[in-house]
Amino acid sequence: MERRAYYRNRLLPWLLIAPQLILIFVFFYWPASQALYWAFTLEQAWGGGNVWVGFDNFRQVFGDARYWNTVMRSGLYALAATGISMTLALVLALFVDRSLRGTKIFQDVYIWPYAIAAPAAGVAFRFIFSPEAGLVGTLNGMWPGIWNPATNGAHALLMVIVCHAWLGIGYNFIFFLAALQMIPRSMFEAGAMDGAGPARRMIDLQLPLIAPTTFFLLIMNIISSFTDSFGLIDVMTEGGPVGSTEVMVYKIYFDGFRGLDYSGAAAQSIVLMLLVMALTFVQFKWIERRIHYA
Repeated sequence: MERRAYYRNRLLPWLLIAPQLILIFVFFYWPASQALYWAFTLEQAWGGGNVWVGFDNFRQVFGDARYWNTVMRSGLYALAATGISMTLALVLALFVDRSLRGTKIFQDVYIWPYAIAAPAAGVAFRFIFSPEAGLVGTLNGMWPGIWNPATNGAHALLMVIVCHAWLGIGYNFIFFLAALQMIPRSMFEAGAMDGAGPARRMIDLQLPLIAPTTFFLLIMNIISSFTDSFGLIDVMTEGGPVGSTEVMVYKIYFDGFRGLDYSGAAAQSIVLMLLVMALTFVQFKWIERRIHYA
């Protein structure tokens, strides 16, 4: 029997949800509407209001080779950070998914990185990967010039990717461990009785059964890589050297607040928003319908 709550006062339900509605309107719908307005208009020189230009801002953005380089770099950044983070988190979850002495301690320790703010982690990793004083600086003492993220764009991008992946390990670890612990132990016992070793049981039993969790984390990590990388990049590299670590979200900030191209930055933000919406649609409309537990 379905139970429903009824209110005699019709105004009371709206009063209860009003704070949440106000927050959504102020911090999501209002900024999104302003971004749409700026994306289709162009501010006149020396003020004087905005002029409707239609899709000219989008044509300018899509015709910029630097923007497409940023898109490709963002895709590489998202795939690399997601792959490293999810792989390490899965390995750690597989190791601690056993009723052994001390596993609870490791389960708690592996979650700690998720509680660290991205700018704080960026400062720490910037010191760790410093070519002069960090741990990696020891390599430069042995082989001078082998590592220098201040002048080498590939080194700088790798440094940011590693930091982003490290931050996401705790989040992925929680979901992987929960999914593994939901698998009935009777399946492992049956597999062991059939002669399957730990590696075979992992490949044939555990990985297929946690497929929904894996694909959910894949989409969520990719979205996070596209949208939550600004703090790390701003603290660690500021988009340099020579724009080699400039991803889509950071280019929006750079063009809007430093280049004062508000209309171009707004058009880029709309493109990024559509990309995130597309990934979300894939997650909820395609993956959840086609991926099921065996």
